[in-house]
Amino acid sequence: MANYNIGQQHNLLKGYNMLLYFAGTMIMYEPAEECIVDFWRDGILKKLPVSSSNPLFMKAASQLRESCNDKSSTTDAMSKDYIRLFSSEIMPLAPVHESLYNKSPSESGISGIQEVSEFYDSYGWRPKFRPEKKDDHLGVELLFLTKLVEKYIMLDDEACSREMRYEIKRFIGQHLLSWIPEWYNKVQENSLTLGYKGISALILAVSEDIHSIVSGVTDNSFQPGYFKN
Repeated sequence: MANYNIGQQHNLLKGYNMLLYFAGTMIMYEPAEECIVDFWRDGILKKLPVSSSNPLFMKAASQLRESCNDKSSTTDAMSKDYIRLFSSEIMPLAPVHESLYNKSPSESGISGIQEVSEFYDSYGWRPKFRPEKKDDHLGVELLFLTKLVEKYIMLDDEACSREMRYEIKRFIGQHLLSWIPEWYNKVQENSLTLGYKGISALILAVSEDIHSIVSGVTDNSFQPGYFKN
């Protein structure tokens, strides 16, 4: 990637992976008291392991910082928001399955959920969440992205690295950026907690930033370390 040596790029991606693990867990499971204490009450979210000039990333960081001082960000409030947004059995306000957004078959004629399952299968990845969580669940897709990034960081052959960058770019383009912007808007409109607004912005921003990094695009500046105003 232009303007970054390979070590800097890998450090950036490690930082983004940490954010994906956090955000993916918060989307996958209803928040527990321990999680709220660790991330909100202890102020961990005031310091992010990466900074970015992406306006959406800055919005996410601001919302998450503010949520740490938000008295309404209790375990009970976050749990209620999680249920109404993501897991309500009757019309969740911001459903977390790709197939509910990408409803048209791909050029190959298969559905979004079949296509993402085939992407997993091509890497021999079997989500441990089956059948509890469908393969096109946002949390599962984010976890798979972290696995691709981890594989890329471990490669030391340029030809293999180039191919993996392409695969990461392809997965993000086909299975994240194709529907997450609409999901993000639903969360911003319907969330009652700053925490989930910040998480939705973070997921979209990190997806955009990783896509830019593996594409060699430098419109945004990225920096390992802790987020600063």
